Amino acid sequence: MLSVHGAIVLALAVAVDHTLGVSLSPRDDSGDLSTQLLSAFSQLNATVGGRLRTAVPFERPCFSIYEGKRVPVDQAACNAIQANYTDPTYRVTHFGAYMLPQTETCQASAKPEGCLLDSNDPTNPLAYQGVNCQLGNIPPHYIQIASVSDVQAALKFSKKTGIRLSVKNKGHDYKGRSSGKDTLSLWTTGLRSISHNAKFKPDGCSTTYDAITVGAGVFTQDVYEFADKVNRTVIGGYHQTIGFSGGYFLGGGHSILSPVYGLAVDRVVQVRVVTPDGVYRTANECQNSDLFFALRGGGGSAFGVVIESSHRTEPRLTIQAAVLKFTPSASDDLAQWYTLLVNNSYAWANQGWGGHIAGPTLIHVNPLLNNADAQTSMQPAADFVRARGGSVVIEELPSWLAFFEKYVTSAQAAVGPELALGTRLLPASLFSTEPGREQLSQLITSTLPFASPYIVAGTPYLFQEQPGATSVTPAWRDAIWHLSIKVQFQYNSTRAETTALYESLEEHIQKFRDLTPGSGAYFNEGDVYEPDHEQSYWGENYEKLLQVKQKYDPDGLLDCWQCVGWKGPSDPLYQCYIPIDT
Repeated sequence: MLSVHGAIVLALAVAVDHTLGVSLSPRDDSGDLSTQLLSAFSQLNATVGGRLRTAVPFERPCFSIYEGKRVPVDQAACNAIQANYTDPTYRVTHFGAYMLPQTETCQASAKPEGCLLDSNDPTNPLAYQGVNCQLGNIPPHYIQIASVSDVQAALKFSKKTGIRLSVKNKGHDYKGRSSGKDTLSLWTTGLRSISHNAKFKPDGCSTTYDAITVGAGVFTQDVYEFADKVNRTVIGGYHQTIGFSGGYFLGGGHSILSPVYGLAVDRVVQVRVVTPDGVYRTANECQNSDLFFALRGGGGSAFGVVIESSHRTEPRLTIQAAVLKFTPSASDDLAQWYTLLVNNSYAWANQGWGGHIAGPTLIHVNPLLNNADAQTSMQPAADFVRARGGSVVIEELPSWLAFFEKYVTSAQAAVGPELALGTRLLPASLFSTEPGREQLSQLITSTLPFASPYIVAGTPYLFQEQPGATSVTPAWRDAIWHLSIKVQFQYNSTRAETTALYESLEEHIQKFRDLTPGSGAYFNEGDVYEPDHEQSYWGENYEKLLQVKQKYDPDGLLDCWQCVGWKGPSDPLYQCYIPIDT
């Protein structure tokens, strides 16, 4: 392993690629780089066809100071960024932009390092005028991955130089695992292949599936549109710009169709992946089955870099959509609303409903009922909403895509604000018994002054899974709700303020953990500081996952926060996470 000067970041001589502006990192302009290291970078750049890039913060054009040096403001670029700061389709095209911008920053620094605008008002000059923009937790360099060989070159480079790696697809991660100070990032967003095969046969297997095969960088909305054109439905996420074949399915992948059709890990039938030992492998039930098990819920980046995956489809579905919303007026309206939802969700789960609840808004779908039965099923909620002057729509739509385009693009999770979540899977026993319903309703009511819980009815409650096939926590199978509460940081939050918010979040979500002993949480949307995360995310599957990790990554080249086999919070890779006791 080459000797690297202290905490030296990725750096290249200007000669490596003038056209890309590849140069010394702004965090280290001393020029104190070994000839060996510069040679290794130069060789890597040549190997990947000149696609080694220098990263800059997304917001950099608005700032006149960058890493302590005066720089010109690009007003036209700044105007575009301000106008599109919370637009996921704009952010996703920039490597330096993450959907949850706090992951761009180094929150643990005494004075947090970053380069953020005010998400409440991106034109607020206090965020950028006279402020030092810093690279923060953004990887200083990245490879725009175009092929298997690019990934293999990066793994070889990391092993040779000791430079750590991170993997980014679309940047939706809530826990900062797709960024990383001083890492070399592998940006897989450009892997956009997509195809359909009505008789797809995984390599080495005899069983065939109607399946769609997608590259790691294909957008979820693009998969929905493609599937609809071939009269199919795929089970996926509730957002346009999620990478369908990336961290979404690797961490489990819930959908509001999951109650009937399962999680994303239940739907995947084959994965092609470069494992940390540099081998391009095909994983399915018939070959590398241990790796296939790990990729079906073990979490993104830990077991390799996915190139493509194949997923079972359903025919085009007729969807019943229930969209209810009201404006609370009485002080106890929300508490009564959540109580009504708790009291009805066991029946709804057994009828096949799935959906999202955000305060006084409910959006649910059902692929099993006809419209008359859907109206009857939703009557209690509809009556409650109408009594408060709200709106009720319960309609039949001809396809999943029709529902997605009409309702999801305006209701999907916000990007741009700095948010952190605390989450818990809530088991059926809380909904099927009077004591359980009462306990849950009382806890939600007591939580409302802090935050309105966000509910995803996206658990595979009716789906008959193949026992032992996936590695997500078994708690998914008996849960009816995935509940989350959130806190929001500001662009200029101090470390003390940020720490206090994390601690307050911990205090409130712990009450839901205490209510549900033995349950778990969702890896992709978990608490940054989830205690006993191995049990929460994977339960009894963790030991097997750890064995698979050690088999395919014996040198620990791929590591990420609270991932399987991680090196722990004291590792330098996690220097930007605030140490918090849980």
